[in-house]
Amino acid sequence: MRVAKWIALLGALAQGGILIYGFTQGDFAAAGSFFFRDPWGIVSLVDVYVGFIFFCAWVVYREKDWWVALLWSAAIMILGNFPAGIYAYLALQQSENNWQKFWMGHHYIEKGK
Repeated sequence: MRVAKWIALLGALAQGGILIYGFTQGDFAAAGSFFFRDPWGIVSLVDVYVGFIFFCAWVVYREKDWWVALLWSAAIMILGNFPAGIYAYLALQQSENNWQKFWMGHHYIEKGK
């Protein structure tokens, strides 16, 4: 589980850094214009957002409070894998090194209880 925590944390940091780079050095409007004109740009956007939806479905499943799931999902849809990496890292931290608890969140029931 330690490796998963490092991957989630480093991935989130890398994504956060690249977002800062993109917003400070790039032209968001020009990039968006390209993505919507080019067929592979559209394919890439659909691919990314389908992945976000899958990740958000997991967040909705594992969170007890709907508003928490909604906030995380909105952050993921807007900022991408940066908040997804933070969410995964926090879920790993809260799971107490238990993979079932990590995947199932509030649905996890300890054996014997």
